[in-house]
Parts: sequence; structure tokens; C-alpha cells
Amino acid sequence: MQHDLIAQARTWLAEDPDPETRDELAALIDAGDTDELAARFAGTLQFGTAGLRGELGAGPMRMNRSVVIRAAAGLAAYLKAQGQEGGLVVIGYDARYKSADFARDTAAVMTGAGLRAAVLPRPLPTPVLAYAIRHLGAVAGVEVTASHNPPRDNGYKVYLGDGSQIVPPADGEIAAAIAAVGPLAGVVRPEDGWETLGEDVLAAYLARTDAVLASGSPRTARTVYTAMHGVGTSVLTAAFARAGFPEPVLVTEQAEPDPAFPTVAFPNPEEPGAMDLAFATARRAAPDLIIANDPDADRCAVAVPDTSAEGGWRMLRGDEVGALLAAHLVERGASGVFAESIVSSSLLGRIAEKAGLGYEETLTGFKWIARVDGLRYGYEEALGYCVDPEGVRDKDGITAALLVAELASVLKEQGRTLLDLLDDLALAHGLHATDQLSVRVEDLSVIADAMARLREQPPTALAGLAVTSAEDLSRGTHRLPPTDGLRYHLEGARVIVRPSGTEPKLKCYLEVVVPVADAAGLPAARARGAELLAGIKRDLATAAGI
Repeated sequence: MQHDLIAQARTWLAEDPDPETRDELAALIDAGDTDELAARFAGTLQFGTAGLRGELGAGPMRMNRSVVIRAAAGLAAYLKAQGQEGGLVVIGYDARYKSADFARDTAAVMTGAGLRAAVLPRPLPTPVLAYAIRHLGAVAGVEVTASHNPPRDNGYKVYLGDGSQIVPPADGEIAAAIAAVGPLAGVVRPEDGWETLGEDVLAAYLARTDAVLASGSPRTARTVYTAMHGVGTSVLTAAFARAGFPEPVLVTEQAEPDPAFPTVAFPNPEEPGAMDLAFATARRAAPDLIIANDPDADRCAVAVPDTSAEGGWRMLRGDEVGALLAAHLVERGASGVFAESIVSSSLLGRIAEKAGLGYEETLTGFKWIARVDGLRYGYEEALGYCVDPEGVRDKDGITAALLVAELASVLKEQGRTLLDLLDDLALAHGLHATDQLSVRVEDLSVIADAMARLREQPPTALAGLAVTSAEDLSRGTHRLPPTDGLRYHLEGARVIVRPSGTEPKLKCYLEVVVPVADAAGLPAARARGAELLAGIKRDLATAAGI
């Protein structure tokens, strides 16, 4: 067994085109580190609806040039089998370690396979790539990014020609084509022959961002902005300048791309401590709001002044921002369908119903939300918002930031704030309070065991609220295809449990709805909501054994 493992590693080493990962693997072989080699050769990094994502390093269970070349060759074979020979594939990349290398390898493979390849001019936000696919009439797009994952990770996200991310059966067909790729020596990779796009593609995207704002709307809101060491700064500040907003005050320590993400444990605005520098900057600059993007700028976080919060600033939950943007679009007379994933707040459905608009619920991820017929607005609780589906059929942290700034400006002109509008929504529809129980694991079997335990012994009550129905979403429903998840409806609450599709996490999404009679009842409703969420979180953790 040990001999087979060493032989497998030597075979991989012989065709690895990257000196760094070659040296890394050779050192493991020379040291006889069979435990580490077994981890890296336990299988292959699986290509799914999120594409590829994993830790950088040598071997088939890590992200590296060999894995990316195989992925690109499989994608090229799939596209040609679909009759797309000679079609254009647009490639974007973020500023993480190896992103530029992976983008270049993808362009070379596409060119060698008889497709045309065009690479974005520099590290840019993921929504620019999603926009460029439709703008340039491409048959597919690839974005090299690991979004808000830890610094050691990278990823490979695939879009088809409609500008939205892949869904079944395309993901399985592409995975099969990747598995069929033979030795790397047989993958043609010329040294040139692809196009490097100019800044005009970014200029076209920026021109499109104007479409999310109402003509003549106020543009007075002052912001503090952090790119979280990612690629958002230059694009967001350009979009704000075009729109006529005051220039954002930058969190200078996090403004420039840095793949080490030195000031945060995780480069995700939702993670504890990630916003501390933004809060400190805001206490000096006294803006109307804080806006944060994640490293590839497809997500948008918002924080607001709140005298009751520690430090005077409060992060809004993704569900709160989702409802605020929906209310703003309704006020502007939007038509079409509002959509969200099943893990997001039911408040969006109530807002849409009252406004006489269509409403759809989808599986988790913008690959599903973006495919809703007649979509006008879609959001997901994990800070993702699609506010211009005709331009970008994916979440877009740049245009979402513009729309938030417009809403804050409108309210500012009225002497009101985003928190005041949240109060209005609670009075109109009941207080919708949401929270998440998220458990990061080293051993994925912990997640499988928790899901199995909940399936075998579903809870009958949480926080004293009776469970009125329990659904195993792996069987699908009349409106949703099968997915690994569980949904519980309670008296005045809802819980969904699912493994994360992009990180080693078990995620539990909690919502309670507390009726509110009048403004005087809001503090008590909030207290009751917080009490119920804490109780549900506690009882669910016990039921899942986590």
C-alpha cells in the first residue's frame, strides 16, 4: 500500500508543470511522509456546482496547476461536445496566490482545444467576469477565486453562456469530461494565441452600474469602505465617482489586494473581528454607513451607526439588507419577480406579496436564483444581492453597494436611517429575526453524523416551539429539486440545516417571526426574537450532537 502511494505520487510529480508544487511533493516523497501523501492522494478534488475549491498544494486533492489544467481540458471537451467549437471563453481571476497562473493555464488549454480565450486585464471582481460573458457573447466563463475562504485556498468557478453559474446536469457532464482527461502531456497548451482584454470591458461594466440607480436620486450618503484585502477598491470607488456619491473613506490597511489577508483571521465580513478596522475607521470619519466587499467583491456587507451597539456600530444581517433593498425597489416602482434561496428570510415573500410582485424560492446559491424567470431582484442571506439581473446574472457586491448608498441617501434627505426603515418593515410584516448556527469542522464525518442523527431522530420542539413539519430536502419537494438538507417549520419559526457547499461547515439557518402591534412594542419583540433564536440554537445543537 505504501509502495503504491509513493508510486502514485512519483507519477503525479513527473507531469506537474509547477516548480513550487514539484518541490513540495518531492520533499514529501523524500521524507516518506505517507500520512500527508495519503491525504493528498485520497481521491480527486470534486468538481461540482461550485466548480472547484480547496487548499493550495501538490496532489489531486489540492488546488494546483495540474488540477486546473485538467479542469480546463474537461470544460473545453464539454463545450466542444455541445457544439461550441471556436466559441469564446472569458477568464477572470482574483488576487489570491496562483490565481493569475490558473487563469493563464486555462487560456492556454482553451486555445489549444480550438476555442477562443480572452482573459480580463488584471485581477477584478467576479461580477465583472459574469458581466463580460454576456457583454462579449461568450459560450462560457471561468473565474479563478476562492471568494471569502482562508488565504491557503483557491477555487475555479464556471459559468455558461447565459452568464449564470452551472447547475445539474452540466456540472456532472463537465466532471465526467474532466475525469476522462488523460496524461497532461496530451493536453495541448500553446504559449500564446489568446487575447488579453483591455480596460474597455471594465468601462462597459462601470457604465452598466448606472442602471441600478434612479435618475435624479439623492447621492449624499457618506461611506467608509473596505475591500477586505481583495480586488474591490478600484472598481467600487470608480462606480461611486461615476454616480456622484461622496468619495468613500477607505480602510487603508485593507484597501489593496493582499493574498495573505494579514489583518483578518478569515477574509469574510461575517466572521468575528473581520470588520474591526472598518469600525475603527468609521469612529474617526463618522460616515452614514460602512460598506464592505469580500475579496472577490461579489458580496456586500453593510454596517450602520447604532448607539445601542458596542462601539457605536452594528453590522446588518444579510437578511436585513435583503429586505431593505427589496423595500427600496418596491418604493421605486419595480416590476418583475423577487427571488431568494430557501435559507433566506421569509420577509422577502411578504414584501413581494404586499407589492403585488412575483416571488420565487430556490435552492441555495445564485446559480439557482439567477435562473428564475422574470427575475428583477434576488438575494441570499450570505451577503449576496443581484440588483441588475440583465447586466450580471449573479451576486454583485459593487452594484449592491450603489443601491444601498442610494437608499441611505434617500432616507438621509428625510431625516431617517436604514434602522428606521427596518422598524417600518417590522411593523408592516412582523419582526423577522434571523441567526445562524455554523460549525467549522476538520473531520467531514462530523457533518455527516449530525445530518444522520437529525434524520433518524428529528426534534419535536425547539426553544419550546412545537415542530409542525419536518422535511428531508434530499427527497426534493414539489417546487425544489433534491438537495442535502433538512427543513423544520415551527409555530412562528423556521430552521434549515445543510452542509456548506464551499467550506467544511455545517450550517443551520434560523428564523423567528414575532408579531408587533405598534412602535412601542418593538423593543419587547426584539428581545423575544433574540430569546427564541438563542433557545433554538441551543436545542438544535443538542439534537444534532454538535
